[in-house]
Amino acid sequence: MYLVLMAVCISLIAAGSAFGAGFALVEQNVSGLGNAYAGGAASAEDASTIFYNPAGMTRLGNNQLVFGSHVIIPTLKFKNEGSAHVTGAPLTGSNGGYAGVTKLVPNLYYSRKISDRFAVGLGINAPFGLATEYNDTWVGRYHAIRSDLMSVNINPSIAYRINDQLSIGAGVSAQYIDVELTNAVDFGTIGFLSGIPGLMPQGNDGFVGLEGNSWGFGFNVGLLYEFTKNTRIGVAYRSAIDHDLDGEADFKKVPAALQSTFRDNDVSADITFPDSLSVSFFHQFNPQWMVMGDFTWTNWEHFKELRVKFDNGMSPSVTTENWQDSYRTSVGVTYVPDNNWKFRAGTAYDTSAVPDKAHRTPRIPDGDRIWAALGLGYKFSDAISFDLGYAHLFINDPGIDKKAAGEDALRGGLKGTYDAKIDIISAQLNIMF
Repeated sequence: MYLVLMAVCISLIAAGSAFGAGFALVEQNVSGLGNAYAGGAASAEDASTIFYNPAGMTRLGNNQLVFGSHVIIPTLKFKNEGSAHVTGAPLTGSNGGYAGVTKLVPNLYYSRKISDRFAVGLGINAPFGLATEYNDTWVGRYHAIRSDLMSVNINPSIAYRINDQLSIGAGVSAQYIDVELTNAVDFGTIGFLSGIPGLMPQGNDGFVGLEGNSWGFGFNVGLLYEFTKNTRIGVAYRSAIDHDLDGEADFKKVPAALQSTFRDNDVSADITFPDSLSVSFFHQFNPQWMVMGDFTWTNWEHFKELRVKFDNGMSPSVTTENWQDSYRTSVGVTYVPDNNWKFRAGTAYDTSAVPDKAHRTPRIPDGDRIWAALGLGYKFSDAISFDLGYAHLFINDPGIDKKAAGEDALRGGLKGTYDAKIDIISAQLNIMF
């Protein structure tokens, strides 16, 4: 049964990805969602601690199988505020419609106690993802139409309790990613500047689709220190992972005079997914009330540019990102009225990895955000329980202000703001045996 559940989980992750902070997804369990993931590296409430801090497996009193799923519903609407072509004329097209794409993000964890001090586990999840899609004729079509990044992370882990206070844990990650990027190409402007008769700026659009995939490998480590049975602190680190993507470029609607240059060919790109460090605390005042908090740093400075190289000798497609480190601070509270129910609440503040309007792109229109989260848990028996969670993310109306120059000369000077928010609805089943 467990192998079947793992196979289902992997197939669901492969079905898609979601718009997240940067493009990292903190939604790796449901039991923590109601607390806005405060205390993620210290709570060690169930087997999902494999992702947040593998050292927490030593606190689990039995073997566990945890299956969770999140429906992430982004609302993302662009408002054009004077976007201009390289000639100075306005960029034509609509605002692009609702660009947010609803996606399902599942995760699966299995932990097993080998002895009182030693535990092993396996996590399968999607730690990175993004999905945006605009109308084909929108004003920013030369920058982006469809963007979809999907990841699958397979994370076997171990944990060992050194003494009554200190536990350590570690894991390795085998990570697969698949990326699809599409946008329009202004063949009219290319032809006009090349003196090709009959081609006019914004009048002869074609399209290009880029697809690629890669396997990368990394690790995670953590420690959990228990000052008392009611107070503990956790520290967890996940390494950066390098990906070397290989794939294909598919051009459509290319004018005949340009087909010798803009033809289907192989492509490649290098990208590094960031490392992160979390410090969390957990304190239980009494059997009913507990509080938790978390601070997480994510090293987005790895993401300097997206450079796609074409095997046929075409100039690379370059998007300068120059992302900065991001920080996440969260606090949460849990109320346990009896042996069956848990009620959770939490809030968090995420800073954006995008440094300014000039470096924000319509593929990832990231912005600072505030979380408001609620959740509950119910235990049917000593063997089965479930968790539900909901979060609303308020996003600080990210803006874009790109100039029609340099790498964006043919893409145009995209200028405007986004009305953005995200809703997350999640459910999790826990089986103890």
